Amino acid sequence: MKASTVDDLRAPLKTLRFLADEFPELPAADVHVSRLFPDRVELSFHDDLGAFEAWRAALAIGPDAVRFGTQGADDSTMNLRAEGPYGACTLSLVAYGPTPSALLATGVAA
Repeated sequence: MKASTVDDLRAPLKTLRFLADEFPELPAADVHVSRLFPDRVELSFHDDLGAFEAWRAALAIGPDAVRFGTQGADDSTMNLRAEGPYGACTLSLVAYGPTPSALLATGVAA
């Protein structure tokens, strides 16, 4: 169901308010609410896998629910994804960071 009014986005917006109240000490994330998927909230983290992990643990999303992938022409960026129910929404966590081989190629991990 596509949202046509702000009222149709009440569930994800309420979810964001609850997250802010319940977890004020957790790292900030980029937040995405879409009128195409009004029952979903996405929190994304760029170059901060620790923030992803902090949120995953706080939301009691099991490590086995995390999916790993790579992207980019040379697979130099990894992405982690996990989701679980939260209130009336599905909460999606997404993290992006360099792969270990990309770090080695730049000499950062050496």
